[in-house]
Amino acid sequence: MIATPSSPAAPGFAMTPIGVIESDYPDKFGIPRQPGLAPAARASLALTPPHDDPLAVRGLETFSHLWLTFVFHQSPERWTPLVRPPRLGGNARVGVFASRSTHRPNRLGLSLVELVEIDTRRGVRLVLGGCDLVSGTPVLDIKPYLPWAEARPEARAGFAPEAPPLLPVTFAPEVEATLAKRADGASLRALIHQVLAQDPRPAYHRRTLGGDDARVYGVRLRDVDVRFRAEADPAGDVRLRVVEIVPA
Repeated sequence: MIATPSSPAAPGFAMTPIGVIESDYPDKFGIPRQPGLAPAARASLALTPPHDDPLAVRGLETFSHLWLTFVFHQSPERWTPLVRPPRLGGNARVGVFASRSTHRPNRLGLSLVELVEIDTRRGVRLVLGGCDLVSGTPVLDIKPYLPWAEARPEARAGFAPEAPPLLPVTFAPEVEATLAKRADGASLRALIHQVLAQDPRPAYHRRTLGGDDARVYGVRLRDVDVRFRAEADPAGDVRLRVVEIVPA
């Protein structure tokens, strides 16, 4: 029976995570706001006992993509009915249920990720692509993605009708030299480019650029701090320039 305002409250549900995410994102700042926007991002989902039985993922290898239900564990438990989506410049308000805000009543998130590999040599570990989750994220459930049932290209997308525009990203020569010395230099460079192209700066900072902006921002990716700043190209358009990467 569905609970109504005049009926007794619906019972609560206790949920236990089935696993934990390990990803290229040590901090939540800079993480793309939707999955798949940074395909170079590496992640894995390590299932925890008793969910790490290989029998639990039998047949999963035949699917290319998965839905992950997870908890925004770094978000506060408090919530408000109205939120300010970054896609609206951080100014306009919409209802929390008309958004994908992390500040939700139950802090639940849903992410579509690529399944790259299943490792069952010691328990179960799923290697994922295009993941948008911070390291340590508790995952509550896994479901295979069915494109014939769940892909609806004709659907309306409200205030986010298409992917956000990408900014050009450039690298200082010393940054290129540092990346060239790393075994994962090519993939790290791709990750930095894909993350910064989404413009992770706070919405109100994006409106204040006049000529070069001397403010230096930092985002942690893998084991480094990536430091970048916004600048104007000769045409006056904004681009982001990576000025330094240092060990985190």
